[in-house]
Amino acid sequence: MSKKFLLAAALGILSLTNNVNVHAEPSTTVANSVMLPTAQSTAFNAVKAKLTKTLGLSIASIKPSPMAGLIEVVTDQGLFYASADGEFLLQGKMYGLGSSVTNLTEASLALIRIEGMAKFSDAMIVFPAENEKHVVTVFTDITCGYCRKMHEQIEDYNDKGITVRYLAYPRAGVKDRTGNYSQGFKDLRSIWCHEDPQQALTKAKTGANVAARICDKPIEDEFNFGRQVGVTGTPAIMLANGMMVPGYQEPNKLLMLLQTAL
Repeated sequence: MSKKFLLAAALGILSLTNNVNVHAEPSTTVANSVMLPTAQSTAFNAVKAKLTKTLGLSIASIKPSPMAGLIEVVTDQGLFYASADGEFLLQGKMYGLGSSVTNLTEASLALIRIEGMAKFSDAMIVFPAENEKHVVTVFTDITCGYCRKMHEQIEDYNDKGITVRYLAYPRAGVKDRTGNYSQGFKDLRSIWCHEDPQQALTKAKTGANVAARICDKPIEDEFNFGRQVGVTGTPAIMLANGMMVPGYQEPNKLLMLLQTAL
């Protein structure tokens, strides 16, 4: 058996997301920033300054990676690896080849997702299961066909013990080309600002017009969080352990994935 075949087989079983049917609608991203890190070492600060100046990246955190000589850099554009002097930048997945093959990049992203879910827990629109067994957090947009399909089955998810929590992710981005807030952003903000956001979201996903409302909701921060942890389309489903399943999953399939993840 060839080494190439063994490598392909090993990489194929690393992630649960490789074994699910993906139905996600792509998003259009725009430049946004996230919270900058607190104190870093002198060397890390130098790398941060170089990446910010050269590429315009907004750095959320820098720390040593599991691989000697590389630094793990979390930015508003996702997770990267850099050389210790900041002269080289890599984008991709890092795998550990110990007693088993481990997706180290996904492990780091899972921790960031767990932290983000806790941070935004009070800003989610939640459809709770009466007999809750599982909780999923979903990046959603009202213009997304598969998001609408998923929401049409919200009662079925709930009946299976799955609580669904929504985060806003305007697929067209926060700002349009003129620098003004996109219609998608304004619609999601209006829904999150509604006195009954559950009802407003359900109506919007059936195609109803969205009544304009403005309030202080972290829609832009939720969008930035999604970009940071690898969201490229909606729906994007995060499990409680930080694993992300991109795309629509029908209720029985999602329940099976949740049971497997446990």
